[in-house]
Amino acid sequence: MFTGNGIKIFTGTSHPELAEIITRRLGVPLGKAEVTKSGVGETQVRITESVREDDVYIINTGCGEINTALMEVCIMIHACKIASAKRITAVLPLFPYARQDKKDKSRAPITAKLVANMLQKSGCDHVITMDLHASQIQGFFDVPVDKWLYAEPSSIQYIRTNFDLSDIVIVSPDAGGAKRATSMADRLGVDFALFHKERKKANEVSRMVLVGHVKDKIAILVDDMADTCGTLCLAAQHLTEAGAAKVYAMVTHGILSGNALKNVEQSSLEKLIVTNTLPQAENVANCSKIEVIDIGNVLAEVIRRSHYGESVSKLFDEVPY
Repeated sequence: MFTGNGIKIFTGTSHPELAEIITRRLGVPLGKAEVTKSGVGETQVRITESVREDDVYIINTGCGEINTALMEVCIMIHACKIASAKRITAVLPLFPYARQDKKDKSRAPITAKLVANMLQKSGCDHVITMDLHASQIQGFFDVPVDKWLYAEPSSIQYIRTNFDLSDIVIVSPDAGGAKRATSMADRLGVDFALFHKERKKANEVSRMVLVGHVKDKIAILVDDMADTCGTLCLAAQHLTEAGAAKVYAMVTHGILSGNALKNVEQSSLEKLIVTNTLPQAENVANCSKIEVIDIGNVLAEVIRRSHYGESVSKLFDEVPY
């Protein structure tokens, strides 16, 4: 039985709804902290309860004013560190700057590495995140990082509940996501297809070629994140032209920036299924095709297991109840 002794959970301003879901699931109160901005835009944090010798978890996600969210986490970690917290874990459902993970052109920064350094220098002892855009980001840290495919079991459970497995094919919208898509296809025992795509520039796809058979099948596109949704909508169009009966998309992080909602609404997608690693209430209200899977119970179980020193590898394969 989870007693909550010795554990404190705090949240920044980026996704307090998710923090409420997690604390409700664990049966512990949300920690008391004041996070405000000064007149010149500086982030100010005050932890208003004792954290001495406690196991502290700070929840904030990489969305909205992402630089503010990142500074909130770093300052809260530092505040808890100098207040004698025993261990501090940053819970970042969407890791900030995860797409800037390599030097892909001259004089380009590796900003994800910089973020890792900031978190560690602030006093972070452990990081929990979900579906990193690139696995090598783990190597930027010298502290433990729990990041594996926690959203995959929830997605598989959704597919088993809502579809006839004999009718579906899992599709990766690009070669980079092939490992994620094949993993899901193998666990479901269904067929797999993928797109080869060429980009003119970031967020703009010039050509897509389908590899695999989707005729008369329900095609489910899977990816780690959806930003402008240009790739997903173009892939859905190609799948429809290739004879797919219906097309759905499942992503872990529904960023949905710019004209994303309009693109989805006007596309041949039946639904875009996202998790609540980012706030989605406004997106659901503005687009009839958005559906949300709650992963708060998964993150709550990761926190519980981490607090008691239990293995989290079981969560790679099944959804906690």
